[in-house]
Amino acid sequence: MNTRKATAALALVTAMALGASACGGSKSSSGGSGKKDDALTQIVNKSDKKGGTVTLEDSDVPDSLDPGNTYYGWVQNFSRLYARTLLTFKPAPGKDGLTVVPDLATGLGTPSADAKTWTYHLRTGVKFQDGSPVTSKDVKYAIERSNFAPDVMSNGPKYFAAYLQGGDKYQGPYKDKSANGLASIETPDPQTIVFHLNRPFADFDYLATFSQTSPVQQSKDTGSTYVQHIQSTGPYMFQSYAEGKEAVLVRNPQWSKATDPVRTALPDKYDIKFKILQKTIDNNLLADNITVDSAGTGVDSSSQSKILGNPKRLANTDDAIAGATSYMAMNLHVAPFDNVNCRIAVQYAVDKKSVVEAEGGAVKGDAASTLLPPSVNGYTKFDEYPTPNNAGDVAKAKEYLSKCGKPNGFHTTLTARTDRQTEVDGATAIQAALKKVGIIVDIKTFPAGKYFSNYAGVPDYVHSHNIGLMMMAWGADWPTGYGFLDQIVDGSAIKPSGGNNLMELNDPAINKALADAISNTDAAARTKAWGDIDKMVMKNASVVPLIYRKNLLYRPPSATNVTVAEAYLGMYDYLLIGSTK
Repeated sequence: MNTRKATAALALVTAMALGASACGGSKSSSGGSGKKDDALTQIVNKSDKKGGTVTLEDSDVPDSLDPGNTYYGWVQNFSRLYARTLLTFKPAPGKDGLTVVPDLATGLGTPSADAKTWTYHLRTGVKFQDGSPVTSKDVKYAIERSNFAPDVMSNGPKYFAAYLQGGDKYQGPYKDKSANGLASIETPDPQTIVFHLNRPFADFDYLATFSQTSPVQQSKDTGSTYVQHIQSTGPYMFQSYAEGKEAVLVRNPQWSKATDPVRTALPDKYDIKFKILQKTIDNNLLADNITVDSAGTGVDSSSQSKILGNPKRLANTDDAIAGATSYMAMNLHVAPFDNVNCRIAVQYAVDKKSVVEAEGGAVKGDAASTLLPPSVNGYTKFDEYPTPNNAGDVAKAKEYLSKCGKPNGFHTTLTARTDRQTEVDGATAIQAALKKVGIIVDIKTFPAGKYFSNYAGVPDYVHSHNIGLMMMAWGADWPTGYGFLDQIVDGSAIKPSGGNNLMELNDPAINKALADAISNTDAAARTKAWGDIDKMVMKNASVVPLIYRKNLLYRPPSATNVTVAEAYLGMYDYLLIGSTK
């Protein structure tokens, strides 16, 4: 592709366009979409009008729209339309959107003094779409199915399994047919649920925001096919679902605003289409044919020039900090990356400057030196493997290649996601940089929807196909160091499939440091610990941080109530967004 040619002039184009963007003043809901970056701090194109259809497109498919079987950030955001959770993030602009508020629950969790027992009380009057009342047993069952049946529910984190008493022995509801299920989740009455943990967990309220706490009726659950007939508890339910093609949501007549202080539910309908080329999605946004790109990762690098050189279009953009880091994982069980000196050689060989340029330049982020991004609690600025201007250091790379017994380099494979052209472009830049030191890289691409469940997140596949390097991007499960680090560096996060610890890092010292820190009820001590753990990971050298991510989002004029959701990786908030169409 000619991406690099397109990005070479971006600095000048951006400077000119930013100056011109001052011409685009804020307008009311009857007209434009505000000024550049307005949606970072306010709600743009406000409207209280009911009606309209929000249209979304995605370049691939979700891991799953089943709220108990997903780990995609955009699905966590989108699923709030049909799947209510114990708690949620407040739909609000700026830092206010990081506030955890009650959803199904009447308030935040009540912890015991040692933070090992957490109690929630559910609202009365909440119903499934079939009219059945939502009870605490439905929330309990939802957590049991999502966390304790990895052979059925392979996607999503397993925090509950790791922290609930007896979680290491419970087989999940599909194998364990006992009436009581997991004893450490108590439901003393229909409106109360109590979690008994095996150790203190100071961030537990954040777990209660996960879609895994969205209630599921055991009588309606069909395991992996439940996605075909999800029973809604939110203001919208599925009118139709064609896997891999399209889903249509319409109003749920059983939803009551009286029981839901969070959702405005203004649109009549949501229509999301899958497997649409990213270039087509970008063109449809620019033509105002759709409301939003559901993936929320911003326009493709090849589309940026159409925006940055056009003051009118630039006024409708938000360069959102994603709270995410793009990085390259090195698998510790694939030779020669089982040798730390080979890993350090790669650290020095990678030209991060060229990766940033390949992926779209400064509007897509800055060169990274740490795993934690600057926006996450616990970030500490350091660089374990500095190179001049972040452009790599051939001499240092060759020094460590000699130390690892590979002075002439070696062959390996690097994976990336087929439908994410910027990621492929970044991989290509890495391929060129490594070639300079004798490391020959074959790039293999896989669809984003199956990247973790079938390929990069499956250790057996990675080992048998000699995949040493994997492109990866990660945002915090919640905005603390633990919420960012645990699922990608803790050994307990390694799974047979659908895992995100692509390095298969299982360092006892790192595992212990994570467990000790989250058990500490001293907030300042926890914050310091996250930065210390980041340094431990970087000394292991199995992660090459590439970019602190930004998303160049475009909001078409027909989009209403648009604001960036900081809690959902810098994409737009799908609980608020509407359409005049």
